[in-house]
Amino acid sequence: MYDQHIIFPDSVRNTRSEDGVIGFELGARLPYYRGQTLSAVEDIGLAIDGEKVPREQIRFSVRGKTWSLDELETVYEERWEFGEVARISVAQPGGLAPGAHQVTASVQLRISYLPWSPVTSCTIDTTVA
Repeated sequence: MYDQHIIFPDSVRNTRSEDGVIGFELGARLPYYRGQTLSAVEDIGLAIDGEKVPREQIRFSVRGKTWSLDELETVYEERWEFGEVARISVAQPGGLAPGAHQVTASVQLRISYLPWSPVTSCTIDTTVA
């Protein structure tokens, strides 16, 4: 239902440190009409130009706190609220090459009243400066 709104508009960018470009990030919204405890986020997937980003390179941040996807499994006290923009970051030296890219983000949630964990995804075309 909210699939097309997962990737926050104009949020895909390279991340930098004093050592240069260390990766990339994007803003992501929860594709569900209620907030979710972070332990109910089963997976977040990214693909850039059709190439899947390894799960271990992905980090999830909300309200100034950051976790690996494996760590999210035990985060019971924090939530990702409906409409809130989380930061999904990827450790990748050099980041994304300047120019056009196709970005796909998927979110798999554990919903208490569903007998399966739905996966929703969104694909956008974007340009990295």
